[in-house]
Amino acid sequence: MAGADNRAALEAIFEGLAVGDGRAFVEAMADDFTWIMIGSTDWSGVYRGKAAVRGELLRPLMARFKSYRNTAQRFIVEGDWAAVQCTGDAETTDGKRYDNTYCWVVKFHDGQLVELTEYMDTRLVIEALGPFERMATA
Repeated sequence: MAGADNRAALEAIFEGLAVGDGRAFVEAMADDFTWIMIGSTDWSGVYRGKAAVRGELLRPLMARFKSYRNTAQRFIVEGDWAAVQCTGDAETTDGKRYDNTYCWVVKFHDGQLVELTEYMDTRLVIEALGPFERMATA
């Protein structure tokens, strides 16, 4: 039953993301959630812990956007593991388009997200987002 429950959780997360609402996504993250952003950009790396993901990655990332939506095209779910093919629809604060294509490989544990590995067009990350400027955490 875990696979069906995890698929339903992902569908709910992407219902929100498709309209620019990330609350279900953040609520699904376990406290020890890890986000792995592949590549060799300034943004690439491993962000460990829900608080670090929110403060060190999502806060500066979302500060770069006027708007951001992410729509799933396909879910492949097997037990506690899932892959999501999805497409972003975003505009940066300086007017650049950031319509990236992603594959998220996620792991669930006890109904919560514990890991996400994000594959995307890293050249677009560099061109549209520029260097990663770490924000002070308060």
